[in-house]
Order: sequence, then structure tokens, then C-alpha cells
Amino acid sequence: MSRFSFSRGRAARLVALLVVVGLLAPAGVQALTPGGGDTPGTVGREPGTIASEANGTTVVAIQGFHFQGQGSTKKPAGLVAVNPDGSTKWQFDGSKHGANWFYDVDPLDNGNLLVVSTNRDGTLVFELNPETKEMVWREHLDIHDTHDVDMLPSGNLVVANMRQWNESAERSDDRVFVYNRTTDEVLWEWTFRKHYPNSTDGGFSKDWTHVNDVDRIAPGEFLVSPRNFDQAIVINRSTKAIEYRLGADGNHDVLHEQHNPDWLVSESGNPTVLVADSENDRVVEYAKRGGEWVETWSVGTGQLSWPRDADRLPNGNTLIVDSLNHRVIEVTPTGKIVWEYFATWGPYDAERVAYGGGSNGPTMADVGVTGSYRLHGSAGLIQGTGDTSTFAASVQNTFAGTPLAGPAAAFATRWAHVTPWIRPVWMGSWAFAGAVGALAVALAWAAAELVVRRARLRAGVRRAADRVRSAR
Repeated sequence: MSRFSFSRGRAARLVALLVVVGLLAPAGVQALTPGGGDTPGTVGREPGTIASEANGTTVVAIQGFHFQGQGSTKKPAGLVAVNPDGSTKWQFDGSKHGANWFYDVDPLDNGNLLVVSTNRDGTLVFELNPETKEMVWREHLDIHDTHDVDMLPSGNLVVANMRQWNESAERSDDRVFVYNRTTDEVLWEWTFRKHYPNSTDGGFSKDWTHVNDVDRIAPGEFLVSPRNFDQAIVINRSTKAIEYRLGADGNHDVLHEQHNPDWLVSESGNPTVLVADSENDRVVEYAKRGGEWVETWSVGTGQLSWPRDADRLPNGNTLIVDSLNHRVIEVTPTGKIVWEYFATWGPYDAERVAYGGGSNGPTMADVGVTGSYRLHGSAGLIQGTGDTSTFAASVQNTFAGTPLAGPAAAFATRWAHVTPWIRPVWMGSWAFAGAVGALAVALAWAAAELVVRRARLRAGVRRAADRVRSAR
């Protein structure tokens, strides 16, 4: 009986070892022969589908990956300019200029770029000459993790100031403010806690609003995006009243932690908001009709992965930053990808320079298109960006329509949002899933060995204790 048990134990260990090796094999192959994975680290910065060339240069701000203030050379932050044919025109490495993360970039009337970046010491805003790659001016603001700063016609800056935590009062002072660079003076500010219940989003926290965008949409009016409140609002600068509000705290059917809303007005005069509905993994458009916001159009639901910018172009297409699929795409109103650029690591904002910042095109009502559309036509260089499927997408699709659809979708969403930041750049999504599975099996194996050998381990501990006592 003991010989049979011993043989059975050896067989179980052999099976566990084979499972671990089998799960790790794809990652091992990709480590030895990088370039065959499905991640942006192996794809690089290069064109995907180019069905029609873009009208001029597209500039992309890439957030990059950092841990405790230290950057990764394999997941770099910076700016990339892209030619009409999708080839890389130039790149700008901000780490050489004291910038660690990159967020918003806006074309200015003089042909330069207004760039928002951050480091451990605060926010660095600068005007970049794209021809010389030199900073015309730079301004350090003593505020942290700022995602958006825009230049007003006066030359002043309007700033979306998140994570403005008041330690002594234990409250959030998140705000929007106008800053004069010449006089180093705050000319106007609007503080969220004065206009929202303190209980919003579960109560004050160090990142209460995560206000990630502010746009001047008319004289004296700002479109603002408090991401954690799941809404976009229009603030009247004079009265400080909220004139429009799209969405509500916790109502994820409308918006769920959105980024970079843009304000449009239809030919019939209806206010319209185009927005990257990030946690819902879609781009959506709402129009205000009869006093109510009506969803009129959406694209890419479940295919996009944490989109963080969407601009309407004059031809009616939409330029979308598909952040965790690490690409920028131009799509037709019915979802066809006609221009695609893969941009590692974590693109945040993209602008078609010829059209200035933000949206400069018609609403979908004016185009005559309504409804929800699937994306199609991707080059598929990264799995999950078109006609192929990542590990997370496969999990979601496998359990769709079953009682486990909800938990599977929640797991897939969390996996897709978290793993790109911790997965090695040379490792594909399936290889990484295999490595995680191998780790889980190895831990289970170790736990089983502890259970099986517990008597022997206890005896060993007792013998060791006896030897220690004898030596005294």
C-alpha cells in the first residue's frame, strides 16, 4: 500500500510539473525570441490599417509606465508625431527634460504644441516647437498628476486640478482654476466641494473627483470632466453655476469614469457631447433634446480597452485613443477603421494637428447616422484590436449568454485594465495568462506538499527545537 501511495504521489508531482512547464513554455519562447508576441512592446510604434491617408500630422501623447516615480525604458512616455501614411515622423522623450508622465497635448495657433506632463515634484506645462524639439517656455505648477491644462485666448492657462488634498482639514480641494503665468497669480477658481455633496463618490478622498479635463467651449463657459463622479458638466465662469450636467454619480449606464468630453452643437442647435466612456469601453455621443440627454451614437463597445480620447474630424470620422490596446484609430460613423497607429505605452491624447485641438466636425445627427456600431478593419497587430482576441476577450466571449457571463465580464475587464501595466513588454497576453496560471499551479502544489508532509515537518521542527534546548 505504501509503495502504491508513493507512486501515486510521484505521478501527481509529475503531472503538476508538466502543467507548470507547459503553461510557462510560451513565455519562455517569447523571452528567448522576442518579437512574436501580441503586445505593443513587440509591435512597436508603427502603422496598422491605412485605408486612406490622414490629412497631415497626428500627434500622440503617450503616458508611459512608471513605478514609484521611476520610468521604464521599455514602456516609455513621450510625444510621437505620425505622418499621414502612419509612419513615425518624430519622437520626443520628456524624461530628458524632467517629465515622467505625458497627458494632454494641444496644437496652438502658432504651430507649436502645448504639452502637459508630470513628475514626482508636480506638473510641467510647456510649449514645444515641433520643428526644433525645443521648449519655447516651461512652467512648473506645484500640483500633482494634472491631466489637462489649456491655453485661453488671453494667454492665461485653465487647469484641471485633481488630487488637491487638504491634509489638515481632511478634505478635497479639487478645483478648476485660471492661472496667469506672467504674474504667477490664480485669477479664478471653482472648487468642487462647494457645488457637490461631500458624500459624492463615497466621500472625500485624496483622489475625490479625478477631474481630468477642462475645455473652454464659449466665452465664460468651461466643459469639465470629474471622472470619479461619472459625469461631464458645463460651468458658467461668471455665476459659477453648473449649466449642463450629463450623467450622475454611480449611474454607469450613462457614463463610467469618462475622459476628455468634447462639446459639439448640431445644425439644429442641439448641444451634443462626444466622450470616451472609458470604463464602459466605448465612445459615445449624447444630444440634448427636449430638455433630456439622449444617447444618439456609440462605437466599439467591448472592443475598445479603456479609451481616453475621442475627437470628431471634419469628414465625420472620429479619432479615438484606444489606450490599453495601445493604438490610435480613425473610424467612420459605422465603425470601419480607416487609419490606425500602434503607440506604446498607454497613449492618452491624440490630435490631428491641421484641425487644432479637440473636435472640429459634425455631430452624428448631422451626418445622419444613429445607433451602436462594431469596429472592423483593424490590422490586428495586437490581439483584441479588431478581428482577433486577447485572453480577456476570449474569457468574456466564452461565458457570454451563460449564468457566469457577469462574473466573467467583470474578471475580463479587470484583467484587461490591470495586466498591461505589469506584463513584460515582450510577453503576449496568452503567454502572460499562462505564466499566471503556472504560478497558481505552483502555489497550489506547494500548499499540497505542506499538507502531505505536515507530520514530517512537525517532527523536524521538534527535533530542531530539542537540539536548541540541548545546546543551552
